[in-house]
Amino acid sequence: MITLKNVTLRRSAKVLLDSTSVTLNPGEKVGLVGRNGAGKSSMFALLNGTLHEDAGEYYIPTQWRMGQVSQDMPETDQSATEFVIEGDTVLNTARAEVKASEATDDGDRMANAYMALYDAGEHDAPSRAQALILGLGFKTTELENPVNSFSGGWRMRLQLARALMCPSDLLLLDEPTNHLDLDALVWLEAWLKKYEGTMVVISHDREFLDAVTNVTLHIDAGKLVRYGGNYTKFEDMRAEQMTLQQNAFSKQQDKIAHLQKFIARFKAKASKAKQAQSRVKALDRMEKIAPLMADADFTFEFKEPANLPNPMLSMSGVSFGYPPPEGSPEGTPPTVIVNNVSRSVLAGQRIGILGANGQGKSTLVKTVARDLAAIGGEVTEGKGLNIGYFAQQELDVLRPADNPLEHMIRLVKELTAQGKIAGQATREQDLRSFLGTFNFGGDMVKQAVGSMSGGEKARLVLCMIVWQRPNLLLLDEPTNHLDLATREALAMALNEFEGTVMLVSHDRALLRAVCDEFWMVSHGGVAPFDGDLDDYQRYLLDEAKRQREAIKEAQNQANKQLAKAASEKLAASAPAKTPATEQVRKWKKELEGLELRISTLNAEGADLEGKLGTNTHPTEIAEIGKSLKKVNDELKSLEDQWLKVSALLEG
Repeated sequence: MITLKNVTLRRSAKVLLDSTSVTLNPGEKVGLVGRNGAGKSSMFALLNGTLHEDAGEYYIPTQWRMGQVSQDMPETDQSATEFVIEGDTVLNTARAEVKASEATDDGDRMANAYMALYDAGEHDAPSRAQALILGLGFKTTELENPVNSFSGGWRMRLQLARALMCPSDLLLLDEPTNHLDLDALVWLEAWLKKYEGTMVVISHDREFLDAVTNVTLHIDAGKLVRYGGNYTKFEDMRAEQMTLQQNAFSKQQDKIAHLQKFIARFKAKASKAKQAQSRVKALDRMEKIAPLMADADFTFEFKEPANLPNPMLSMSGVSFGYPPPEGSPEGTPPTVIVNNVSRSVLAGQRIGILGANGQGKSTLVKTVARDLAAIGGEVTEGKGLNIGYFAQQELDVLRPADNPLEHMIRLVKELTAQGKIAGQATREQDLRSFLGTFNFGGDMVKQAVGSMSGGEKARLVLCMIVWQRPNLLLLDEPTNHLDLATREALAMALNEFEGTVMLVSHDRALLRAVCDEFWMVSHGGVAPFDGDLDDYQRYLLDEAKRQREAIKEAQNQANKQLAKAASEKLAASAPAKTPATEQVRKWKKELEGLELRISTLNAEGADLEGKLGTNTHPTEIAEIGKSLKKVNDELKSLEDQWLKVSALLEG
């Protein structure tokens, strides 16, 4: 188990943990929560050994293996599969020992090294790695692509797959869902539920925490407070605790006021001086209960749109996709991802856009937002349509050297030039006040955006969108860098927004709170999804299972082709002999025995392959893989023998 006893942890002069104690038991799934800056990342640094306690005692079992996601952007030409395989530290050690043993004449060492390599799962490492890669949303055609060929978000998914590939007793995950789509998030939840070690996760996704944790560790005012249960249970217990504390504080304040009133009234009277003095001492001895200091809530609202065209826009036979890359030969056709869409977006609709990774959700939103031109068909916009667009890469468009006030001033100038100012106040003081409603007060209005956190940047983008008074909001993964308080504030603001919302998000709490209908983007089209998010999660898990089965079938076919080629080659090289009649009978009997055993092994292999296709846990896959390897090795040996005997008989 992990224990902290009266631990104090500092970063420079700031005390993050102040003489606090907690115990985490083996196998527990812990959600580490607390406001931004409370010390969650520093707690992780203590757990992984990057930081050391300044006082107190910290213990973690020395034999525990640790898995965590590297925050470095990988730069390598390795294939995605090999990059993830290298995350298996046990396999890496076994490979190194095999290489070292082969450089010696020590037969025993080589035998032990090869046995350790087999036990480490060398035989099924590619299939284990590829199951992780595909589960996190990659295509089968990308398994052997170089890591450097992927964008930053996809490389971070590979880092996550690499961490999951590592055999571990303690798994540390810091915001693992930030770069994931909903389909990859659902798969990750299923994987983590089967993880057998101890896990500590930092996340701002409420439903993710509820799904994968059974203990919540809250960092507040330098103390670690342990709650049994997931995030929702933690909220309920903390609310009750805060109510009790507030009630106790109020009662104590009444008692203090009563004592002070008695002291003030009677301290000058000789007959009452003794009683007054005893009350002074009682007041001094009283252990003061702290007043309730709840985290400051963050709220905002969308201003009423200047107008509400209905429909907002209409699509007739529209095809969505991308133009040919710059420099392509003349006549190169565009890439069409979604085809022949005819739908209308009405005033007041709340549309959640669903679809597996790569099906075209973002392409649809970009086209509606005018970032991409439609490949075909017609998009008709309502008169006065005013779009507020939050793109996945929106944070990248902010200017790092500029501060929030400069961003707002530039936005005012751009919209004024376009004639799109809808009665908003544009003086600098007005802009400062508006920024203050998004917690950009004091010196923060002059702070360079490049020095801000991802959450602060996302808040600035929201601020700029709200100021424009849109009537159609297009939000593509707006919560990636938002903390829980800001996510809840966004959900409340969207519910009160009088315009139309089209939302792509992996945050199911936000989708449930905001959307009352869903569109499914799949198989090159867009259609209403008849069901709720629970139905959609089941659909995603079924799709993932079908994908694994298709990959397994393709691998089986490839193996059969290799086996057939090897058999033909062996048969062609078999010696021709003319044995005696007695020898022929022996060989025929041997063939019958071989065929019976081969038939039995084929049945066992098919059963194991079926189990392999329905399992996602690396440990289970490894165990099944070992058994399958043993069956295949025996099959290969028997088939070789069968071919030799058959060739002799034919001769």
